[in-house]
Amino acid sequence: MAYVLFSTGSALFCAFLLLVASPPTSHSDVRTDMEKLDALGRAMQEARLSNPKLESSLKCSLCEMGMSVVQDLFLKNKSQDEVAKVVTKLCILFKVEDSTVCTSIVQEFKHEVLTVIDKLALSPSEACGLIIDDCGSPYDPTSFWNITLPNTPKPPVTPPKPPKPGAPVSRVLFLSDVHVDLQYKPGANVDCGEPLCCRANSPPGKGGPTAGKWGDYRYCDTPLWTMENLLQHLAEKQSQFDYAVWTGDIPAHDVWNQSRADQLHVLNTVSAMMLKYLKIPIYPALGNHESSPVDSFPPPFVTGKDSISWLYDALAETWTHWTPVSTKHNIERGAFYSVLIRPGFRLISINTNYCNTNNWWLLLNTTDPAGQLQWLAQQLQQAEDKGEKVHIIGHIPPGTGSCLKAWSWNYYRIIDRYESTVAAQFFGHTHKDHFELFYDMKNRTRPTNIAYIGPSVTPYQYLNPGYKVYEIDGNYTGSSLHVVNQQTYIMNLTEANLTDKPSWKLEYDTKEAYNMSSMTPVDWDKFVHQLEKDDKLFKLFYSYYYKSAPTQPCDQKCRTALICDLKTARSNDPSMCTLTSEVTWRDLQNYRTAKRLC
Repeated sequence: MAYVLFSTGSALFCAFLLLVASPPTSHSDVRTDMEKLDALGRAMQEARLSNPKLESSLKCSLCEMGMSVVQDLFLKNKSQDEVAKVVTKLCILFKVEDSTVCTSIVQEFKHEVLTVIDKLALSPSEACGLIIDDCGSPYDPTSFWNITLPNTPKPPVTPPKPPKPGAPVSRVLFLSDVHVDLQYKPGANVDCGEPLCCRANSPPGKGGPTAGKWGDYRYCDTPLWTMENLLQHLAEKQSQFDYAVWTGDIPAHDVWNQSRADQLHVLNTVSAMMLKYLKIPIYPALGNHESSPVDSFPPPFVTGKDSISWLYDALAETWTHWTPVSTKHNIERGAFYSVLIRPGFRLISINTNYCNTNNWWLLLNTTDPAGQLQWLAQQLQQAEDKGEKVHIIGHIPPGTGSCLKAWSWNYYRIIDRYESTVAAQFFGHTHKDHFELFYDMKNRTRPTNIAYIGPSVTPYQYLNPGYKVYEIDGNYTGSSLHVVNQQTYIMNLTEANLTDKPSWKLEYDTKEAYNMSSMTPVDWDKFVHQLEKDDKLFKLFYSYYYKSAPTQPCDQKCRTALICDLKTARSNDPSMCTLTSEVTWRDLQNYRTAKRLC
């Protein structure tokens, strides 16, 4: 998930760490600039309460001055420790996080960010424009690149039809965003003032609720024993599943205090547990939390000690418990692979960290990292030539703001070209239960494909733990291999903690809950249009979106943003959204940023 764990001030903190250029002040003026920053920060706190437009202007000035201070130190001293010291002070000064998190997160990202700075310098105006709306002149490293699609003409499209009654059905288990916290402690503070609480080392609280045994709705991840309880439950019914899809994000959200060794330890711990309980094939995809620092996935051109090989080599060893040895090379190179599940049916796992907006290594070169999208197009062409149907799995959904625009729009082109080959797509990352629709690129009116976005196991934040089962048109000649139904299962955290008897129960069956006779792209398009008009249906969908956990009511801006997301499988694309003077594209972007937790 995009690591926006921190408060809305996180963008400001990230700004201090991002790319900065020529120093406008002498080294002797740094103290003066710090005093100016302090004054601007205090003014911004006042503006936040009285004038949002003034707050935005002050935030821009604060960002540019903070970057100038950091760049001045960096260029004069070439000392990462010196720069980190100042950034830590700024983080604490503006109360981005407490001193513990500020100190640790700066140390965590220090080397990566300053290494990128050393290779690519931006002006404060360009850098702040990347982070703050209407600030400066944003540098866009993602502009104007396209992959080359194969020359083979797109075959005529035959609209998908529901399978005949009684046709065979395959059942696929979907797990994502487990975020297992090995330091979870029942009775610990649930609102500790840090991005992740309910831990043995969480700051003490001021009384009030404490962490339950099986998890908590607030700033807390999944206890190891809750994960094991889920797998024990699934082991008892695994004969119902043909295989499982596991779309990443294994470590907890303590992103300020993670090492490579920590990440490998939790990867090995949870993978061993999966192997112990589930005896069915499992097809994994890589999340954005597996690396250290979080979101740090250098492309293959980054070598030496900064290379990501420490993680990809470990994944290759673990994943080939379930995938053929032939997948090992691509996993080691880029953490993506293709596997033939059975004749006529192929599964492709992609690494969406190469579109991750928080992967700072991509600022050096975002053009199709690792050649993955070109490889994907080639795989789909080969599948089309052989008459295969394909399922694609990944972590970050392509239409979210967490995915870089150029990558997302290229991916959309690929799905448009191979709409008759790609039978289904499955992603995680958002922790919610929803989907994204694809439309034809000629007039954007004909729905062509669906990206199903499955729920998280972690309750972070204000969610019940959950998993999904997809029913797929089954193994017979002429099968469409489309999703024909789906069920979501949840554990009610309140009930589990009160009774100490966790129970995983059916939350809803999609066809029954939404009165859908089939689940083709056209059916889902009709469903979205119903959501725009039917208040009762939208309320039901919104409850399932949050896995029936307690949540805030959804006002008109919230409703518009959510429906816009359902119709938008291209990031940074307002074309499918219903916008008004009361609900603008900027409003929707701000709403998403405020709600982003991953």
